[in-house]
Formats: sequence, structure tokens, C-alpha cells
Amino acid sequence: MSSTYLVTGAAGFIGSNFLDILVADEEDKRVVVLDKLTYCGNIMSIRHLIDSGRIEFVKGDIADRELVASLLDRYEPQYVINFAAESHVDRSVDDPTPFIKSNFEGVFNLLECCRRQRSAQLASKAEPTLKKYVQISTDEVYGDLEVCAPRAGHADEAGLLGRAYEMYGEDAFTESYPLKGSSPYSASKASADLLVRAYHETYGLPVLITRCSNNYGPYQFPEKLIPLIINNIIHGQPLPVYGDGTNVRDWLYVDDHAAAIDTVLRRGRVGEAYNIGGFNEHTNIEIVRTVIDIIARLVDTDSRYGGILKCPREAVGHKLIKFVTDRPGHDMRYAINPEKIATELGWLPLTPFSEGIEKTVRWYLDNLAWVDSVTSGEYRDYYNRMYGSR
Repeated sequence: MSSTYLVTGAAGFIGSNFLDILVADEEDKRVVVLDKLTYCGNIMSIRHLIDSGRIEFVKGDIADRELVASLLDRYEPQYVINFAAESHVDRSVDDPTPFIKSNFEGVFNLLECCRRQRSAQLASKAEPTLKKYVQISTDEVYGDLEVCAPRAGHADEAGLLGRAYEMYGEDAFTESYPLKGSSPYSASKASADLLVRAYHETYGLPVLITRCSNNYGPYQFPEKLIPLIINNIIHGQPLPVYGDGTNVRDWLYVDDHAAAIDTVLRRGRVGEAYNIGGFNEHTNIEIVRTVIDIIARLVDTDSRYGGILKCPREAVGHKLIKFVTDRPGHDMRYAINPEKIATELGWLPLTPFSEGIEKTVRWYLDNLAWVDSVTSGEYRDYYNRMYGSR
């Protein structure tokens, strides 16, 4: 018997990468994608799946009660996976309104539509259709951690990171860590997480929550640190770094994150949250310098990239780095302890940072037309507003 999946926000960065994994196996399944296609949702990221008939696409907003209810009634999905969210902290500082509407009100609408369908089915003595609702969240809901020396794991012969989570202990976020978001973005996601849990405790909705560290990889919108830096280097533009660049993040390659979500979807315990991390702590300034060095090396040694620059070669270097005024509420350090998902479900990240960042840089250099297509006039206006006067 086939299963039906409703995946919301799947034209975005993480969702589009997850879809490739979801449809890759031979299982008989129907996948319906609902996406509003805002500035960071790109239909081209999932066009190959639409054209091949692997997914059905519906343009719309998760906050649209009538639309969501009609999709649940029409498709009766066994699985709902919610990626839909406004996700850039800087934008939430600039204007929190769309973050509250999408990240909280939209989630409320999804949950309420699922609850009403479940209640109607139970009232008619029918088996509830929904088996699992998975809320995709973030480590930013936990707030800040004390800064210590950044740490990174390493791949063993099996391609796993072994029991590297043991080096974190209580010096990283566990699932029992209190929620205390510092920005409108993280507060909106934390509020949604609490609402998801409440719908499980109160109404018995079969929910799960995943909370990931910083993702990187193909199809990420160029307002995020790594693709922003790549694009600016190519054009010889300054590389804005907040404060002194010592903020620490745990970096997770998007394919590893997508595999973790798939693992939680298949084997996760209903009612539980699972932290997903990459064992790759680096300061922001380390990330920027690494990307500069990779692009410089590729331009100098690989003929495929010899003509990629839109600026003189001598313009590319660490001198492009420009320290700018820090943003309000900027957390100093995030780090995930993924012991729970590792021990319960057997997931560990497969991609060391040195490998993932090389693949990521090469992907953006190979797909400059995609980057140009998403950096619209609206994005340029936003970029100038955020960084132009700093």
C-alpha cells in the first residue's frame, strides 16, 4: 500500500535536498509539495522532480486555512513534514512580522488542520490517517552557549564520526536544554516547537521535532554566510563579517541533515525531539578565510574556474574581509550534542567539513546562473539595507 507525504516549504534549501532522498528509494509513495515560493523558495531547485512526475507541486501558504484543509482532505497524507519558515535572523531583526506569521501562525494552522481531520476521523470510528507530523526546527531555539575552543570531529574508516558526541557532554545543546531564543526568528521557532509539543500532549497528535545546527551546501539562498561570501568573492565585493568574527557555529552538510530527517521520519519515537549536529565547530572568520582560500586555489589551479571571476584576480584575498557592526542579539556560540539520534536511531553525519565545504564552493561556482537568478532586485535592496551603511 502506498504512502502519501505532504511536504511544506520544500522548494527551499533544506527541503529541496530532503526531497531528493525521500523519492530516491523504490517505495510506492505520493509526494505533494506545498510552497509559497517566497524569495528563498526556488521552483528550479525541485523542477527535476516535478518534470519527472516524482512530486506534485501546489503553490500556497501554510497559513491559508482553507487551502491546507483542502489538501489534507484530498490527499489524506500519512506524513506531514514542515520545512516552511522564514529563516534568516537578520531579516527578523529588520521586520519580525513575517516570521511570526509563517513560523508560528503557519505552524498553528497546519497543526489545527491536522487536529480537525484526526478528530473527524475518530468521531466516525475511522483510523486516523496521519501517522507522523515532523516539525523542522533549529538549534537557535536554545539561545547561547559559553564560548570555548571550537571542536570538530573526524571521519573514521567507515565514514562515521564514531562516538564524537562524547567530547561535548553538557557543553552543548541536548534536547532537554531550555528554549530561550535571542532573536525574533529563534523566538518564533521556539514558540512553534512548544505549540507542536502541546498538540501532542493535549490532542494526541503524532508529532516529532528535529533541531539542527547551521546547514551548508547546494541551493542555499545567497543571504546566508557561505553562499554570500562565495558570491561576493566572485564579484570582488567586500565580505561583511559581524563583530570580530569569533562567533562559533556547528556546521552540518545539508545531505547529512536530510538523511537525519529521513531517519527520524522512519524510526523516530512519536512525541520526541532529536538534535542534529555536524561535529564541526568553526568561527565565522575561519569560515570566510577558508572559502577565500578555496576559491583562490581553484582559480589558480583548475582550468574550469580560470575565468570564473568577475573581478581582477589580485582583488581576491583576505583583504576583502570587512568587519561590520554586530547585529542585535547575536548569539556567540551554538553546538549540538546529537547523542540521542546517534544512539537511538543510528544516525551520524558522514561529511567532514573539509570535504563538504570544497563540494559546496564547487557547486556554487558551477551554478552561477542559479545564483544570478535568485539574487533579484529585492535581494539587492535588502543587502544594501543590511550592510551598505555598516
